[in-house]
Amino acid sequence: MNILDWNTLDPVRQAAALERPKLLRDAKLLAEVERIVRRVRKDGDAALLAYAKRFDGATPAALAVSEAEFRAAEKAVAPDIKRALKDAIGRIRRWHKAGMAKGFSVATAPGVDCGRIIRPIQRVGLYVPAGSAPLPSTVLMLGVPAKLAGCGDIVLCSPAQADGGIDPVILVAARLCGITQVFKTGGAQAITAMAFGTASIPRCDKLFGPGNRYVATAKQYVQGLPGGPAIDMPAGPSEVLVIADRDTDAEFAAADLLAQAEHGPDSQVLCLSDDAGKLADIIVAVRRQTARLPRAAILRKSLRHARFIRTASIAEALALSNRYAPEHLILAVRKAEALLPQVQAAGSVFLGPWASESLGDYCSGTNHTLPTNGAARAYSGVSVASFQLQISTQRVSRAGLRAIGPCAETLARCERLDAHAQAVRLRLDAA
Repeated sequence: MNILDWNTLDPVRQAAALERPKLLRDAKLLAEVERIVRRVRKDGDAALLAYAKRFDGATPAALAVSEAEFRAAEKAVAPDIKRALKDAIGRIRRWHKAGMAKGFSVATAPGVDCGRIIRPIQRVGLYVPAGSAPLPSTVLMLGVPAKLAGCGDIVLCSPAQADGGIDPVILVAARLCGITQVFKTGGAQAITAMAFGTASIPRCDKLFGPGNRYVATAKQYVQGLPGGPAIDMPAGPSEVLVIADRDTDAEFAAADLLAQAEHGPDSQVLCLSDDAGKLADIIVAVRRQTARLPRAAILRKSLRHARFIRTASIAEALALSNRYAPEHLILAVRKAEALLPQVQAAGSVFLGPWASESLGDYCSGTNHTLPTNGAARAYSGVSVASFQLQISTQRVSRAGLRAIGPCAETLARCERLDAHAQAVRLRLDAA
């Protein structure tokens, strides 16, 4: 880990400094995903059970989680974890409810009323990874807005453990969110099952949730197939960008960088500052903290992609952040709030020394399912709106037709779409 001085780099090296780790979606990966998709579509539940044994070392007796399994999970999870889940759900619900879209109607001309109605997506599929550790927070981040949206059917898939069941904390989180359809399957096979349905798992209209490169590739692949589902957003490795100044606490900044770096060896962390001494202090803190963390092996791999960049000013650091469009942006600077108007592209922003990114991951209230890999330039994080359809409406009276019909007819003829023009002209003649 060394410090790069942005203004001594030529344009090629500047671009390289902001490059993300290469996504390992090679031809071999895609071919394997295609094989999994074909087999699950052909063999359904039998394929899912075979893949559970092959990839997870699990032999579930049935794919669906039973009521008895939900009850057993309730007994197995400690009271303090249940309280934390409930507390987090309360804050997540408050934040999402405050931002919900509303229907409206407006008169755009005399006799012409145009509006919007909100309808839930009828059936959604939620994917919850469970590789090196269970992720109940993902259940909350997807389940709460799905329920607020009013989705009729919510399907959740998560990999089975070696004992053939799903981690009890995930089941308790699902039940607290009101989710009862939970299935023991993971990876690209789970994505395929939710995309096209099997005897056990219902076909879903839209898929949500993070996952490894197989899951991410499968989501994009099934979306492109005839009759495939929509997906929440393009997915990539987790990332954070910290902007620091001379007042930044180096230990805090290092901790936030490592919190994202531990997600996986392809995660990326960046730290930008106008103070080279502060960058050096943060690097020292990163090395010291890494040595005492249990996931140090993963951290050392992901830190190969880390970037520590000295900028001429905090304003320049913000400009580089907008160019990079990070999943998480931490403004660990004095008067952080004053810099917020300059933020143009980021998944979620954390303001000041006490706003640890980990709080947003779990329980501040905002959603942690965020755009990565530069997608924050055009995509937003998951919200209630992600689980809804916004349908436009128009109500036109006879007078309204007379008011706007000639405009439509003129534009239709301009585009040489005579049938469009005729549909209006026939009505104008009758009005």
